[in-house]
Amino acid sequence: MWFDSWSAVLRIVLVGAASYVALVVLLRLGGKRILAKLSAFDLVVTVALGSMLASAVLSKDVRYVDALTGMALLILAQLLVSLVTSRLPGGRSFVNAEPSLVVVHGRLLDDQLSRVRLTRDEVMQAIRSSGHGGLDAVGAVVLEPDGTLSVVAGSTVGDGQALAAVPGWRPLTCDDTGDST
Repeated sequence: MWFDSWSAVLRIVLVGAASYVALVVLLRLGGKRILAKLSAFDLVVTVALGSMLASAVLSKDVRYVDALTGMALLILAQLLVSLVTSRLPGGRSFVNAEPSLVVVHGRLLDDQLSRVRLTRDEVMQAIRSSGHGGLDAVGAVVLEPDGTLSVVAGSTVGDGQALAAVPGWRPLTCDDTGDST
């Protein structure tokens, strides 16, 4: 149970080193996108790669070439998905979730919070982390497809182009400010 043989240890060292090198090469061939912030699909690929690496290193029943083929297949699938999301119209929305607006022009959108299962406290934490003390200083808070909260200060919204693709975003109008001009 504690120790079988030195050959088992040597196998783990050799297969582990070879698998590590192969994974690094595959990730480099796959490009920077594979190591970018994780979407749900990216997370699945990352967990599956880790599982295959662990199986190759620790299981005598998994041949090294089988694990290497599986890892290469996942990297290829990731490349294909990135091509679909970047080059085909509608490809990104098919694979990734769309961003969700949870604060607009200092107003917390309670219906959106419940839809995306966020609490007011989580949004307030993101606002504090971005260096703001209250909702009145915030132009928008967006729940991004990777699960992060982006906080855009009211003073830095600019022309709003970065927010234009977020459903529910609208520029501030006179009606929103209470001005009659």
